Amino acid sequence: MQASTPFVKMNGAGNDFVVVNALETPFTPDGDRVRALANRQTGQGFDQLIAIEPSDRADAFMRVWNADGGVVETCGNALRCVGWMLMQANGTDSVTIDTLGGTTIARRAGPDRVTVDMGAPRLDWREIPLAEEMDTRGIELQIGPIDDPVMHTPGAVSMGNPHVVFFTDRLDDVFVTGAGSMIEHHPLFPQGVNVGFAHVLGQDRIRLRVWERGAGLTRACGTGACAALVAASRRGLTGRSATVVVDGGELRIDWDEGTGHVLMTGPVEIERTGHLG
Repeated sequence: MQASTPFVKMNGAGNDFVVVNALETPFTPDGDRVRALANRQTGQGFDQLIAIEPSDRADAFMRVWNADGGVVETCGNALRCVGWMLMQANGTDSVTIDTLGGTTIARRAGPDRVTVDMGAPRLDWREIPLAEEMDTRGIELQIGPIDDPVMHTPGAVSMGNPHVVFFTDRLDDVFVTGAGSMIEHHPLFPQGVNVGFAHVLGQDRIRLRVWERGAGLTRACGTGACAALVAASRRGLTGRSATVVVDGGELRIDWDEGTGHVLMTGPVEIERTGHLG
């Protein structure tokens, strides 16, 4: 790797990223390097590290590393940020972005707002994936005593990455961190799982906190917001559109009935630029 790699620090509703342009110069950090950069005391600090790479079937390919150094399929909030950067560079109002989780389209939705077409949610147990066959509207998983569980029967959804969504009004840090870290590596999820804690406030409003696989408790999780709306809608708790309130702001999620695709609209913010030494 070069002695000095330029980056842009961005966030989407508080979920923050270091974004590196790797369209011409490859960027291939190992896990130790990613963890060092992610450290908020001694490194740049981020939830995810993003590289924008060349693609032969889209405007660019987005590679995502979590703060723990692991490569993951996709990141909804980062798609908005990368989409915005590419649209600024190309002078266009839409771009196509490829990821390990599939190809998505990002479109301008106003000043510093972007809508990302996250595609159709994957709802079959094999697609999430789960270790055994279950109805993904409410899978057999609970937290607490077997005869008096604290939470149980969450929905399971893949938005290109695996999510499980519990419906609860318990959203405090201690509970979310304790339960999330326990479920993240549960044997039911062979690839690990992102754990959502959703409090349905109304037919079109959800308060959400997410324990992200490999990143921990984050201020926003775009794919988690999509998964929460889909899981809530499948249970009849909400309609097909809702504002999802996350720690860092609000995301608008629409599960389009015609296409079956989930559309996520939210803010984009540039915090600073710099160089990775």
